[in-house]
Amino acid sequence: MAVDPIDTAHLGDLFGTAEMRAVFDEAATIERYLEVEKTLARVEAQLGVIPEEAAEAIAGIGIDDLDLGAYAGRVAVVGFPIAPLVAQLARLVGDGYGEYAHWGATTQDIMDTALVLQLRDAIAILERDLASLSAILAALAAEHESTQLAGRSQLQQALPITFGFKAATWLAAIDRHRRRLQQAKPRILTGQLGGAVGSLAALHPDGLKVRDAFCADLGLRSPEITWHTTRDSLTEFVLFLANLTTTLAKIGTDLVLMAQTEVGEIREPWVPGRGTSSTMPQKRNPVGSALLRTIAVIVRSEAIAMLDAGVQDHERATGTWVVEWLAIPRSTVLTAGALDHAIAVLGGLEVDAAAMEANLATTAGLISAEAVMMRLARSIGRQHAHDLVAVAARTAADTGSSFAEALAANDEIAGVLSRDEIEQLLRPESYIGHATSMVEAVLREDADVAAYEEPG
Repeated sequence: MAVDPIDTAHLGDLFGTAEMRAVFDEAATIERYLEVEKTLARVEAQLGVIPEEAAEAIAGIGIDDLDLGAYAGRVAVVGFPIAPLVAQLARLVGDGYGEYAHWGATTQDIMDTALVLQLRDAIAILERDLASLSAILAALAAEHESTQLAGRSQLQQALPITFGFKAATWLAAIDRHRRRLQQAKPRILTGQLGGAVGSLAALHPDGLKVRDAFCADLGLRSPEITWHTTRDSLTEFVLFLANLTTTLAKIGTDLVLMAQTEVGEIREPWVPGRGTSSTMPQKRNPVGSALLRTIAVIVRSEAIAMLDAGVQDHERATGTWVVEWLAIPRSTVLTAGALDHAIAVLGGLEVDAAAMEANLATTAGLISAEAVMMRLARSIGRQHAHDLVAVAARTAADTGSSFAEALAANDEIAGVLSRDEIEQLLRPESYIGHATSMVEAVLREDADVAAYEEPG
């Protein structure tokens, strides 16, 4: 039975998706090893490096031909998964042609290239889900461009904004991630073929031709030089995942806070039984939003592991490479799970505009104190205006009078602003600055992101 929660039947879909797990599961990984070995043999045969009959015979072996039990036992002994696979190929391919399998390659060539093929599939899933999330956020930003909301600083009401503005800040971050992934793809989707220490000595003088044809056949970029122990591109990918899930966790944090009973500005979509308590029947816990925060913590730990694993010795490392076998699949599956939760939560988000407006009113105008201060500052200076408005705010809080009354009761303020002017300045909708213009700018940028492609 599975041990890691992301692979268990009862917890797996909280932390990942079946689709992404299928990219990295055991059968898919072994199939990729075989695909890479077959491609190498086919290309070498085309270039006259090995007999065509050998490539044809190797191409005929599938995962069902392998003795997976014996294979697993040998991997545990050898410590790496390719030598036992090649040994089985040598036995299974008749007429001695199996001896041409893995010709001129090393274990890491096969594993790295197989991993890159898996990452290509994984990136396609991530790109699709990021596009879906962007569309959802763009719709929220457009729909609520003018829906008034309290902007908060250190968990306190600060200045009025709109919910569309808040959603647009989320959207802008997601779209930046989409661009980052496009820019990183050529670096990540690069094949590996270098032989024992990366010099392709076993395939000289045909090594570079074999490598380039091998990568081209697989649809991958061919490297300028072997990257056996320079793992920056794979580390970049996991750091990208950590950055992305951190953004999703930020969104989740906002949603959790906005869903508090005392705030009640949003609710996660209603699904019977979702978020219920075992003892409190009234509860509707923001499960999806909370999981965004949890997943990000785990992915960040995998990113740290990748940074540590990137410190490798000489031309072939003594063990840190193995860290990637755990960190890359786990972080990718977890990120897919986070995106799945974000799409579900935001796609069905219940927005309570009335609660947002009511919360704005709870400060009795204090949220617009800066508006009054900046208007006064034109006549009496900013710092003096700040001090006068601060005293009025404290007076309103201590006496229970309205903020407008406390402001109007100050002779110096009243000498500059009439009561009507004060009332106008304290209206939240009159002090949202360029919020709507910024929303519209983000929506224009979002329209360009889907068409953005980097070569390779």
